[in-house]
Order: sequence, then C-alpha cells, then structure tokens
Amino acid sequence: MKQLVFTCTLLISLYSCSYGQGRRNAISKVEYALSAIKGLYVDTINSDKLAEDAIVGLLEKLDPHSTYLSAKDVQEANEPLQGNFDGIGVQFNMMTDTLYIIQVVAGGPSEKIGIMAGDKIIKVNDTLIAGVKKASTEVVSMLKGPKGTSVNVKILRRNYPELLSFNIVRDKIPIHSLKSAYMIDNETGYILLSQFATTSHAEFKEALVKLQAQGMKNLILDLQQNGGGILESAIRIANEFLKRDDLIMYMEGAHQRREEAKATYNGSFGDGRLIILVDEYSASASEIVSGAVQDWDRGIIVGRKTFGKGLVQRPVPLPDGSVIRLTTARYYTPSGRSIQKPYEGVDVKSYNKELIDRYNRGEMLSADSIHFPDSLKYSTLVEKRIVYGGGGIMPDYFVPINNDSTSWQYKASHTTLYYDELWGKGTVLKYARSLVDENRNSYRKQYPDIATFEKNFTVSDKMIADLMEAYKKEKAEELKEKTYKLTEEQLKDLEISKPLLQFQIKTSVVRDIFDENDYYRFSNNSDIYNDALKKAIEIVKDPEKYNKLLRKGLQ
Repeated sequence: MKQLVFTCTLLISLYSCSYGQGRRNAISKVEYALSAIKGLYVDTINSDKLAEDAIVGLLEKLDPHSTYLSAKDVQEANEPLQGNFDGIGVQFNMMTDTLYIIQVVAGGPSEKIGIMAGDKIIKVNDTLIAGVKKASTEVVSMLKGPKGTSVNVKILRRNYPELLSFNIVRDKIPIHSLKSAYMIDNETGYILLSQFATTSHAEFKEALVKLQAQGMKNLILDLQQNGGGILESAIRIANEFLKRDDLIMYMEGAHQRREEAKATYNGSFGDGRLIILVDEYSASASEIVSGAVQDWDRGIIVGRKTFGKGLVQRPVPLPDGSVIRLTTARYYTPSGRSIQKPYEGVDVKSYNKELIDRYNRGEMLSADSIHFPDSLKYSTLVEKRIVYGGGGIMPDYFVPINNDSTSWQYKASHTTLYYDELWGKGTVLKYARSLVDENRNSYRKQYPDIATFEKNFTVSDKMIADLMEAYKKEKAEELKEKTYKLTEEQLKDLEISKPLLQFQIKTSVVRDIFDENDYYRFSNNSDIYNDALKKAIEIVKDPEKYNKLLRKGLQ
C-alpha cells in the first residue's frame, strides 16, 4: 500500500499546475482516498493494479501521448531504440505453428555454429515449440537471454532425417534501423530509414559515404512509415543536410524553457538535390527532419501529410522499474510551426482514429481536401514559400492513395476473393517457403545477385499449379474431406489474380535468399509498391521541376 500511496502522490505532484496549498490539498485528498480504500473496502484489493489504474486514469486527462509503462513494457519499448539486444541472431516467421528461420544475422552466434536460413526450430531447451500453438512472444522470450548464457535448440533441416542439436551462446545482436541503401541510377541514391535509434546516424553516415563514393549527387531519403525514435539521432541526421548554426528544431512548454538544437557543422550532404518521402505514419523524429529540410528550402518533401506527433515526453522512473512518460514540451520547426496536431477536447479513442477520419474526409485522396486557415500560414526561411502549421508536415508534392496510383490500380485490377483467401491464410507464403527449401542452393548458384534474379527468375505455370495443390490440400483438411476441387468462380479468380500471385511468390523468394537491402530494391522496382518513390525519381531527375517546387511550394 505504501508503494501505491507513493506512486499516486508523485503523480499528483507532477500533475498539479500550481504549488502551495492547492497542491497539498490534492495530495492529501488522494492519500485519504487510498487509506479509506485500504481500511474500508468490501473486498481485498490488489494495490499494484490499483496504482496502475490510478496512474493511467490521471494521464488520460492530460494528452494522448503521456503514458504509463510497466517495468516489462519499458524493456520492450527501449530495446529497438538501443540498437542491439541479447539473443541468438536469427530472423524468423511462425508458419503453421513452426518457427521458420528466414535469415541468420551475419557474424551472429547462430551463424557461427552453422544454423542456416530454412532451418525449423522444433524444440528450445527440450521444450516442444512446433505444432503446439505457442505465441511468437513466448517463443522469443525463450530464445532471448543475457549475453554469455546458452540455449539449446533442436532443428529440423531439409534432407536430414534426424533433428540436429545446437547449443547457442547468446550475444549482442545489432538492430539496424537503416533497411536499404543503393544507387537508383548513376547519380541518385536511395536510403530507407525505418526508425531513429541510437545507431541510426552512424548507419546513415556510413551509407551516405558509400553512395557518394559510387557517384551519388542526388538523394532520396525514405521516411515513410517511420514513427520516430530518438531525438538526438534525428538532429544529427538533419545536420547532414544543413549548414553550421542552422536551427533544426526547438522545444518549449509551460514548465520548460525554450531549448534549441542547431547544426554544429556543415553537413556532408549540404548540396545536391534532396527529396524526403513521408506519409501519414511518418511521425515525431521523422517530422523534425522533414520539417527542418522544408523550412530551410534544402529539399523537397514528397508524399502525404505526416502524422502530427510533436510532444516531448520526459521519462519519470518509479521505484518498481515502471515509468511515466510525461509530456513536458512541444516540438517546433525552425519557422515556428508546431508539429503536434490538436488534441484539446478529444478523447484518446477519437485521437487514435484521426487517420481514419482523414481518409474519410478525402485527405489521402487529394491535397485540395486538406484545408488550412490563414492563421496557420508560415514562410520558409530562404525562399519564403508558404508552409502550414497546425500539426504534421504537409509535403511540397502530394501523392494520393487513389485510382491515380499505379500500385492501387495494379492491386485493384488483380485482387479477387480467391486471392484474398490465398494470401490471408498464408498459403502463398508457405508455398514460397517450401519452394526455397527445395531449391535454396541451386537458386543461389543460378542467381548470384538481385539483378540476375530480377531479370531471369520466372514464376512458372507449374509453380502456380503447385500452389493450387497446396491450397486444395489445406482446404480438404479444413473441410475434413479427402479431396477438394476448385469452383468455377475460383478458377476465374485465379486467371485474374495470376500476375499478382506470381509477384507475391517472387517477392517471398527474394526475402528468403537475399538480404533486406535487396528485398527493398526489388520491391521498389516493381509496379506494385511505392508510388511516392516513383514520383520522387521523376522530380529528382528533372532540375527544372525540382527547382520550381523549391520556389513555389505545395503541388
């Protein structure tokens, strides 16, 4: 009960906007209520649960981003941002209740002892994990552990009749936030950053140097679906595009004085055409980078309006290892725009469905559906272009999700109910895994690099027929019948969806036999993904169009 009183008293102390008698009364009120509950309540109470509920209730009255994290939640939330974790070094999928290894981390503990992509982990420390419907999170917790500790796994490998036993000594496993970096053409580089972690700037700088050595003069930085991360990493990456002493962002709040972050050196990519890709899931640190680049007229922002998450959370640790992430300030772009979208008078549920509301209002379909009052007009710092505040970063060139989208048209024209069933049940992925299992070594010899694979690998009619056989077998088992025959409607759907199925199989094979960089390169080259990237390539190759956007702004 002391823990409960301490926690709620601390919260009231932080929550109170005034000092003196008002705050003392608030604290006494909470302590009195808790004492009454302890001494008089009809049932036995769980003090820890009551404390957590009280904290969550208080924070919900503040803003949508002030949150409570249990000690376990804190560890899980911090892990991806720290750039590493302790584990065995594999990337896997759970397919039909079996852990299927997609990739092994180069130089990691699993690779060192001979574990391979395509292996299936059947047992962990003699505990059966295959075919017993264990959750992925439970399996992960069995495989993870402190560096230096060991875990024994039993592996099923194709063409080996017996299970293979491996004793893996856990080690630090790097988490890379930079997913892809390659040259699109002789002058244009592409970098995909999935989040801003402690290692992000180092990864970004290394990729930048390599691309510049290959002749890169222009850069497309992909921050689509990048939800943010560590502020310092965002500042250092933004610095690479700006001049010394350029303001990158500032933050301030009712109880926090204005703090500024400025470029501390001339960036290593201060010249050359720059495009940053964003969408409705680009948030926080992504918005800081794109906002600074836009305000200084350093590059073009392409895509859709960003999420609008511009609140600064300060961690307040509690004695049991849990943490309150309390909002203490707002982020502002160099021109003075608040990144945070409005939340006053909006409950958390409504706030969280704001993206759906934006879609329903047509804001994902047309820039004309997004309306800004004159009071939210700002000017960029060099060209004096009009940009808008009020939450999120509005791109300079808008790319919709609608019928004008090549990928949307392709998917819509080839998607059928039968395709949805094949994809939704995982039949396509399972077939692709089995295809790679049977041909892994021969594929690697036939297709030594992604360019050769992209040009020469064909998903044959026989492969599609084999996929259908796999589906019919699954369907027969599901219906408890000996056989299953495709209906006339399914056969018609198959003809319509065949190009999409061929693409999905080919993409799945790429992910299994090549690395992540090659996977994104292949996906970006297809007709199905990344309309924003296609538009960015068009703009970056056209100096006149690029410079016109820098002078005029929103298109």
